[in-house]
Amino acid sequence: MENFKRLGWGKGCTVGLMKFLVVGCGSIGRRHAKNLLALGHKVIATDVIAGSRDKLGQELGVKTFCLFSQAIAQKPDAALICTPPATHLALARKALAAGCHVFIEKPVSHTLSGIDAIASLARKKKKVAQVGYNLRFAPGLAKLKEVLRSEKFGKPLSARIIFGQYLPYWRPGTDYRKGYTGKRKFGGGIILEASHELDYICWLLGKPAKLSCFARKISWLDVDTEDNADILLEFRSGATANVHLDFVRQDYARGCEIMCEKATLIWKLGWKSGRNTLELRSFDPAHPERIKSVMLLDVPWDTNDMYVAEMEAFIAAIRGGKMAAAKVEDGKLALKLALAALESSKKGKQMKV
Repeated sequence: MENFKRLGWGKGCTVGLMKFLVVGCGSIGRRHAKNLLALGHKVIATDVIAGSRDKLGQELGVKTFCLFSQAIAQKPDAALICTPPATHLALARKALAAGCHVFIEKPVSHTLSGIDAIASLARKKKKVAQVGYNLRFAPGLAKLKEVLRSEKFGKPLSARIIFGQYLPYWRPGTDYRKGYTGKRKFGGGIILEASHELDYICWLLGKPAKLSCFARKISWLDVDTEDNADILLEFRSGATANVHLDFVRQDYARGCEIMCEKATLIWKLGWKSGRNTLELRSFDPAHPERIKSVMLLDVPWDTNDMYVAEMEAFIAAIRGGKMAAAKVEDGKLALKLALAALESSKKGKQMKV
């Protein structure tokens, strides 16, 4: 966790016991439960699927409940909604009504209807409502935001974002055909599933004004959603970005290039390399024919680090701290872009956002 502490995260977040309810015992629910236990907190869990519920309970030694109503009656301090997107808002509403802070996994929903009501209810109840955009806690991306904010290399002009990974490899030990990612009715598809990229490019460059998208199912995978998408965004600043998303690529690729007025910044999220890097490329004034490369950040990378930092941010927000986190409004913007991208592809036209 030292990498995150250098960036200002993880300060004073593990003092005092809190009780967390994990709603949904799939892979992300188990990850959050493990991290919260490691941070010294109490965890209970619920899932309508007995196998998932029993697996988490036995593996982590936590008490589980078959019904949400039974679990919420235990009066947890906060609830983590880790179920398919189509169920997020209803469960978040019940948790807030019961007096819980809520953490909603991304995407915040599969529809815009009801999101404002959740934000309003959270404010009324004076509760934290956070959305799970964990890439904001990747060291290289956080450093990139810091560099862009300084405007040391001028304003951003354009960006290229990529995420590609073969869906059957996403969650080892599970059958992708049984998950929600490849099922439209549950809020699946690469655009909604990889809305991380839409969130972080807005985090870096601000709100877009227009977008166009071409999305299709191009593979042999047993899914009824798009598995490949290219989204072109035009920002209010005049900058543009191309976002490529797929769950077909046989190797792993995740990162972005931001071309600024004076240099290009390249962030790469390593998977098997175990590195998180941010590189600066520019012309060498003394030798214009050469490209000058400087590594601004190159740190060891453990995927779980950003999830731990994300939970620390949630806990700190509950306690009144100030840490980077995605609010419900941020989740709404990412979802609005994702839905507009799907509509653009369907209608074959540019959309205003």
